[in-house]
Amino acid sequence: QVQLVEAGGGLVQAGDSLRLSCAASGRSFSGYAIGWFRQAPGKEREFVGTITGSGRTTNYADSVKGRFTISRDNAQNTVYLQMNSLKPDDTAVYYCAAAGTTYSDYRRYWFWGQGTQVTVSS
Repeated sequence: QVQLVEAGGGLVQAGDSLRLSCAASGRSFSGYAIGWFRQAPGKEREFVGTITGSGRTTNYADSVKGRFTISRDNAQNTVYLQMNSLKPDDTAVYYCAAAGTTYSDYRRYWFWGQGTQVTVSS
């Protein structure tokens, strides 16, 4: 069992940066792949990116590639989502989730955080 808590959301202007964190409690954190997803009002949950348990491999949605970076610190049981050059279209609730391996399909993830709101004004 893993409990996940996101933090770091807020209101920013287009072009700004934010760093979200996903803090985990529970055993064997490094054994879990972490995915980041987002959901805007009236839209389906959308894949943002993933990171393997070791942190060696990341994967990103085309919409964020080159702007967002996922990293993790297994000693601190934390995964980060660095978001640069933010756009109004990035406005959403951002969630982190844990699974045994990386998937882009949110339905494959076992454990979820409560989400953190990111709002980007134009």
